[in-house]
Amino acid sequence: MPRPINNPPNPWSSTQVEYLEEAPPATLQIFEEQARSIIAANDSPDLPFRYSVNPYRGCIHACAYCYARPSHQYLGWGAGTDFDRKIVVKTNAPELLEKELNRRSWQGDTIVFSGNVDCYQPVEASYALTRRCLEVCLAFRNPVGLITKGALVRRDAALLGELARRARARVHFSIPFADDAVARKMEPYASRSSLRFEAMRALSDAGVPTGISLSPMIPGLNDSDIPELLERARDAGADSAFMMPLRLPREVLPVFDERLEEAFPDRAGKVRRAIQEMRGGKMNEAAFGARFQGAGPRWAAIQRLFEVHCQRLGLNAARVGDENAPRVRDENAARVRDEARGDGSSEARGDGSSEASKDGSNGLSGGNHGSNDGEARSTFRRPSRQGTLFDL
Repeated sequence: MPRPINNPPNPWSSTQVEYLEEAPPATLQIFEEQARSIIAANDSPDLPFRYSVNPYRGCIHACAYCYARPSHQYLGWGAGTDFDRKIVVKTNAPELLEKELNRRSWQGDTIVFSGNVDCYQPVEASYALTRRCLEVCLAFRNPVGLITKGALVRRDAALLGELARRARARVHFSIPFADDAVARKMEPYASRSSLRFEAMRALSDAGVPTGISLSPMIPGLNDSDIPELLERARDAGADSAFMMPLRLPREVLPVFDERLEEAFPDRAGKVRRAIQEMRGGKMNEAAFGARFQGAGPRWAAIQRLFEVHCQRLGLNAARVGDENAPRVRDENAARVRDEARGDGSSEARGDGSSEASKDGSNGLSGGNHGSNDGEARSTFRRPSRQGTLFDL
């Protein structure tokens, strides 16, 4: 069980503070735990990856629409402010990952980071669990995929570049809003959109393949941002892009609805009607195979806008036919898209089972996924008994 820490490390007094936004006004509670396993597996038909690693539970970014909020209820906490302010740190994540990669059963499949909550949220500046897990993946030359809203990822640009060269690595930045002020209303403690683009540029310059996720796409709120976001991503070195419609599973809906009404009172009704229009009159679609898809003429127009500008900018063109590119479904058929998918995944519970909500995850991110790994040349190998010094 997670245990509370009376004097947790303060990420805003760390050596990485230059990558962080201002500290949130709310008091954060940090809980540490010794997890039993760290690689979570999912078999959802909606998710384009099989394995994920989540060093943290809960997320300081406090995004109103976060699909992962219901997962906090497994701990007996709430999906609202508890999710934003009670953060669980899996202090043994790197050691567990090394142990699991050493198992004979592990074959070097791509591991997705941020499968449930952001692995570069501010507490990472203090604990460095994501960085240490990436170092383990480098030692094993295990491919990784990553999606984040945290500019802190710039700290690890060189490490991710080395992973990209020696194995495979791809980083997607979740940037659904072009305007920093609008983003702040829905993602109050995530890095500003402008800083995410700066981090994308830094990683691209370090040799890391990058892309952008415009997810969640919220009709009536950020669909008009599509051309600008794609152009800024291309200018920052991205070669791929994807988007998925907003999902509001279970307890996420009242959190989103309250924030929407508070932040955009003049547009809230319009946005709700637009969401219902692309969800067959409902605010959410929970069915497997349909939950990451929009429907109706409005969603078709949004999708067409996205596709036209991707084609204009050359995004996704290099990925078509690449064995590392996952597949994603739209209303008509499976389509080759980008490696990082949407906003969600599974989370390893303390007992080692999957904590993915059957209704509550928005598709997420990654490198090559699942069966695609078998089609690519494997880079995976276990380090020698002497360690990794001469193996890198």
